[in-house]
Amino acid sequence: MSISSTRDAVIVEAVRTPLGRGKATGALHDVHPVDLFAHSLREVVDRSGIDATLIDDVIGGVVSAVGEQGSNMTRRATLAAGYPESVPATTVDRQCGSSQQAVHFAAQGLISGAYDIVVAGGVESMSRVPMGSSMLGTTDPSGVAFAERYPDGLVPQGISAELIAARWGITRMQMDEFALASHAKAADATKNGLFDAELSRVGELRTDEGIRVGSTLETMGGLRSAYYDEAMAQRFPQIGWNVTAGNASQVTDGSSALLMTTSERAEQLGLRPLARIHSVAVAGDDPLYMLTAVIPATRKVLERAGLTLDDIDLFEVNEAFASVVLAWAKEVGADPDKVNVHGGAIALGHPLGASGARLMTTLTHALHERGGRFGLQTMCEAGGLANATIIERL
Repeated sequence: MSISSTRDAVIVEAVRTPLGRGKATGALHDVHPVDLFAHSLREVVDRSGIDATLIDDVIGGVVSAVGEQGSNMTRRATLAAGYPESVPATTVDRQCGSSQQAVHFAAQGLISGAYDIVVAGGVESMSRVPMGSSMLGTTDPSGVAFAERYPDGLVPQGISAELIAARWGITRMQMDEFALASHAKAADATKNGLFDAELSRVGELRTDEGIRVGSTLETMGGLRSAYYDEAMAQRFPQIGWNVTAGNASQVTDGSSALLMTTSERAEQLGLRPLARIHSVAVAGDDPLYMLTAVIPATRKVLERAGLTLDDIDLFEVNEAFASVVLAWAKEVGADPDKVNVHGGAIALGHPLGASGARLMTTLTHALHERGGRFGLQTMCEAGGLANATIIERL
């Protein structure tokens, strides 16, 4: 989708919680995921000053939609945030890109005229609802026809990350250097207050909990492979087993939300748009490699936008694994100095359902902080999928 109608979709507020370590000792573990999401939903309305009765819908991304995060938990979070009971809500799942997809659905609704004001966001409490919880007890998630199409079977994401490193010739040193740079950039952004505009503290947590400083390549090099498996080593002898906990994203708790409307409605309400949704795309790729669809998604959204890489001032590419971002950069030719300028999921964390809107929040504020015009966001998603979005600073 490229924006060609007389209606548009603009972001007027973008907020996120600080991200907490996704373990029982993490700062956000004791916060119920409904309350965690409600925090960001409440904050975007409070910051804008609008009457919440005007909101046409709330679209929330959640990946492990089970237990406390199950049964359309976005509706419960909307009510917990104090929105009027008349405001509807729905929950979407495009795996790691769920809340980026929520932004896309919101933009499509605004441009089509189905919405005038909508909130898009997401949440994941990985310490309370562990990744994979929604599949527990399922012996055959795919059925007969899928197994016939992929008789050798697909692989976990960590193995896909290893396959990507092997295919694109990415070394352990390159991945570890990328990871260290992510932490350094995130630490600098925190120290210099570059996240302040997007953050809303939760209890005593004011900044992202997972950022580490003082690590070295020697320390990183001592970490062992996170995904070594003897059967996989025999099946894929090209794998170097260089993906570690240090060069992969952190398990994390957090939420994020964006208040979106049209330029016309924003003017009527006295709201100042931060950015316009310029173009959106979603793409699929080989599910064995799983995480490579960011490459065709980037090309697709640039073509739809009528833009080139040189037109893009900042990129946000989700750091699910260092190998994913490095392969993407090699393939599309992006300037690494424009990529994840405030660090990424390796340093900040990857709260699955919240990450798409978190990246969008960071990208929106970073464009304003740096005076850039266009930002491109993309993120890999389980199953060989990826969303891509281009926003224009206003």
